[in-house]
Amino acid sequence: MKQILIILFCIPLFTTAQLHWKNLDSAYQPLPNGTHVFFTNDSIEGRPNIAYYFIADLKNKQVDFVADAKNGTRLTPSQYFEKDGHPLLVVNCTFFEFVHNSNLNLVVNDGNVLANSIQATANKGKDTFTYRHVFRSAIGIDKHRNADVAWIFSDTAKNNAYVSQSPVPSFKDSSAYSSLKQIESKKITSLKKWKVQTAVGGGPVLIQDSQIKISNEAEQMFTGKAINDKHPRTAMGYTNDGKLIVLVIQGRFPNKAEGATLGQEAKILQDLNCKEALNLDGGGSSCMLINGKQTIQPSDKEGQRAVPAVFLVK
Repeated sequence: MKQILIILFCIPLFTTAQLHWKNLDSAYQPLPNGTHVFFTNDSIEGRPNIAYYFIADLKNKQVDFVADAKNGTRLTPSQYFEKDGHPLLVVNCTFFEFVHNSNLNLVVNDGNVLANSIQATANKGKDTFTYRHVFRSAIGIDKHRNADVAWIFSDTAKNNAYVSQSPVPSFKDSSAYSSLKQIESKKITSLKKWKVQTAVGGGPVLIQDSQIKISNEAEQMFTGKAINDKHPRTAMGYTNDGKLIVLVIQGRFPNKAEGATLGQEAKILQDLNCKEALNLDGGGSSCMLINGKQTIQPSDKEGQRAVPAVFLVK
């Protein structure tokens, strides 16, 4: 019996076969040197799949990596494409709420915080009048064009984001707000100012140190069995050799493209040699345009969903 148990525990948690990708540069021209578009319709664990990824050299001075946020207003990716002067790439990023059309995650552009990560949420039931403070993740690019994925604290009273390089456990107290002083008093993590030019948030983190390490429980996102739910997905990561990867996975199309779990999404990014990567808003929000042309088909019947923030490559 002991031998059987040892064998079972040695089975990898994520066993999705590596996908085969087809270069689609010719369909999305013009593309600057060092930028490419890839497509696959290989099945994932026997289920139909459609996915695309865009790759760019972070050090390539022919392209700029920027973000655009419209707190209180939402635009479709195609509307951002027109508004922002026909950028090379437009992709959805942050989670948001529909009542006020507000971003729930960090957005930084040109070193300025355009949207803060929501740190505190009200508890319910027996925990009414208490609040859960969470640290969700973001990907950032600094002035030297180095990328980083980290766990975020962004204080609305300060025009900076602060980060931890390891997952931060959420905590509960009676305060409806999170402040840097409050976080430091808990002595749960060491936070440093995040000196990035561009950043967009989402969560959870999928890849750390080139390994699949999904921080859904720490970030309080897709907890419990929800980690195995299939959805359309958007994700970003970067490789050891300085390449930025933007991945979109089509979903909610039975017998055509069923989407992916967080584990399957993470395995794809690991196979693409990502050193670090995170999940971004998915579902009906997932949409990536390259030179204004759509890649995956959005899952909403109306087509592209309007969102309050996008990541752009110009």
